[in-house]
Amino acid sequence: MSINFDNALGIHPQALALREKRGEILASNLANADTPDYKARDLDFKAVFQQTLADRGGELKRSQSGHLAGQHHVLGADLLYRNPQHASLDGNTVEAHIEQAKYAENAVQYQASLRFINDDFLGLMTAIKGE
Repeated sequence: MSINFDNALGIHPQALALREKRGEILASNLANADTPDYKARDLDFKAVFQQTLADRGGELKRSQSGHLAGQHHVLGADLLYRNPQHASLDGNTVEAHIEQAKYAENAVQYQASLRFINDDFLGLMTAIKGE
């Protein structure tokens, strides 16, 4: 009997991929905090993930070839511009304290997704060994 990892692991690998990409976007924002006219970007994880689940029942779907590699699309989601709370004179919309908080939150959620995947593999190992 073969094991279907897509069914066994559920949505967690897709969540991990989205969290990874969001971490890259937030890190890019922080790296460009002093770049004039740089516009902070982000994606709405909840909206992207809900749409993904609705489209494919838990699997990520690439509807266009540029969605995984393009600058304006990440895993099928449009990158959104962040509206700054305080305007900058040089046109930069990165607010370091907000980006750091969002990056830290995303990192904790990434670790949670890793933990869920680890637990799923431990469950599979237990089932295989018959313990």
